[in-house]
Amino acid sequence: MRALLQRVSHGKVSVAGKSIAEIGHGLVILLGVGEGDSKAEIDYLVKKIAQMRIFEDEQGKMNLSVLDIGGEAIVVSQFTLYADTHKGRRPSFIHAAPPKIAEPLVEQFVETLTAQGLKTQSGEFGANMLVEIDNDGPVTIWLER
Repeated sequence: MRALLQRVSHGKVSVAGKSIAEIGHGLVILLGVGEGDSKAEIDYLVKKIAQMRIFEDEQGKMNLSVLDIGGEAIVVSQFTLYADTHKGRRPSFIHAAPPKIAEPLVEQFVETLTAQGLKTQSGEFGANMLVEIDNDGPVTIWLER
């Protein structure tokens, strides 16, 4: 499982011109599910994300987590995080989990993150989404398990 965290001042997801998720200060999490991923990967990543100190304290140091600042999160399923570009010019996605496996794991990820106390919204699995990310910092963190 791969997660690309973007610290944002604002994030929004729209499908067919309709807003389906929107947050202020917090995280937009692009989440890729790979073949063989399970609840173990979810538990590891959720704990890391909820407690990762990437928000600034009063002295301007990255000492606070998204929970500490009362931030929110949007989770966007992103199978393209598993792009294999070693051969040719067209990426292969053979290492991404198929939708029937990935979708329930993405839903479980959102539920587990919410259970940690983080107000969490999500994109629409399999939809063509417009994702607006006002990256704050910019701060972008790659996590993989």
